[in-house]
Amino acid sequence: MDEITRDVVVIGAGAAGLTAANKLRKAGLSVAVLEARDRVGGRLWTDVIEGAMLELGGQWVSPDQQALIDTVADLGLSTYSRYREGDSVYVGADGEAKRFTGEMFPVAESTERIIDEITARLDAMVAEIDPDKPWEHPRAAEWDKVSWDAWLRQQTDDDEAVRNLAFATGSAMLTKPTHTFSLLQSLLMAASAGSYSHLVDADFILDKRVAGGLQQVPELLAERLGDDVFLNQPVRRIVWGAESATPDRPADTGRRVADLRALTARVEAAASSSDGVTVIAEGVTVRARFAILALAPVLYSRISFEPPMPRLQHQMHQHISMGFVIKVHAVYETPFWREQGLSGTAFSPYELCHEAYDNTNHGDERGTLVGFVSDQNADDLFRLSAEERKERILESLSHYYGPAAKAPVVYYESDWGTEEWTRGAYAASFDLGGLHRYGADQRRPVGPIHLACSDMAGAGYQHVDGAIRQGHRAADEILERTRG
Repeated sequence: MDEITRDVVVIGAGAAGLTAANKLRKAGLSVAVLEARDRVGGRLWTDVIEGAMLELGGQWVSPDQQALIDTVADLGLSTYSRYREGDSVYVGADGEAKRFTGEMFPVAESTERIIDEITARLDAMVAEIDPDKPWEHPRAAEWDKVSWDAWLRQQTDDDEAVRNLAFATGSAMLTKPTHTFSLLQSLLMAASAGSYSHLVDADFILDKRVAGGLQQVPELLAERLGDDVFLNQPVRRIVWGAESATPDRPADTGRRVADLRALTARVEAAASSSDGVTVIAEGVTVRARFAILALAPVLYSRISFEPPMPRLQHQMHQHISMGFVIKVHAVYETPFWREQGLSGTAFSPYELCHEAYDNTNHGDERGTLVGFVSDQNADDLFRLSAEERKERILESLSHYYGPAAKAPVVYYESDWGTEEWTRGAYAASFDLGGLHRYGADQRRPVGPIHLACSDMAGAGYQHVDGAIRQGHRAADEILERTRG
């Protein structure tokens, strides 16, 4: 096994880790980036499936995502607007597809009024939230005890209004059933985009795409680091604190410690130590002054820490879990819906595919639709055969676009739940009560170990923009320590 020495070792070659590594190297520190996969990008992945270029993970850029916009410009990449000319489609409880323009769904006048009133109420609440510190709001504890679904149903008994209001942060963003996460978590999701109204405006939140795919951002960041990016290197063990000087000792899980207080003392000593880390991956060992865990918190348990992480981290990470969504790609010979005067934008809280969009690549003569199946619906679909799954998804798309949607020339489902180094999509969030209880601690360094990923972002939460912001933050923390 090769052994190298660096100032900083970064675990994870996604947008957060590569942003941090580039910033640290630019400041004069040496870095090594270890990535478990055979590619860089994390949850950004562009690939060619049966001749069609598909963005299997994150892909959109919105006007508020300044960190991402700046990075795209710095890398010399170009963007183009998502196609949105023509009517959108909404399927209501009666199963009828209705065409509409503008932001409001074609619902009953009374339902529209309720949606407007609650949206205004939510915008006012979100305006009081600091996305970087939502737990500091005076009502944070109260709002973290009530589920998103329960709070909405306290506001109205109009079920269609509740379903459409819940959709924006539930199925569409956190990708969990709305009874499983709190009002505070939902407000954070909205605050990260600037307002609840921004979050429900598809023309804002899904504004542009990067020509050639968003994975080019991490790919080009990795190119700047050259041979300091190591692929196929899952990290198995991190020895930190005073014990990093002797990483070859047998891993100690606590069973050999006669007195639990001695183990506690070792953890506390490591947390205040400046003795650095030794990171042992599949084929390389890196000794460094600092480490950055640039991966989702749900993956920390894949690494053995010696000594163990402090009890706070052990408890906190049990209250964080990934959502789950299937991203469906359907490619057709032509974008036939445009001929019907449709934009490709479609919504329904009653359909299997709760939302879908024209996702045709820049300059492509063929047409591509992208649809999404979220949370419990996604779980249920994966209990079916692949053929049954495809049939049901295309049937749902046909309710928006007509029978032609059932005959794509290329069909693919992005299944991030099976992906070993992701385990879900889009990102991780706290369970009920977890954000107020643990939020202030989720980014706090543990001794020489710093943390960065989109899952713990404020602005840009769960998006590439947030990952880039968190990469900058972690790098700044380390640079401040080196100056001290």
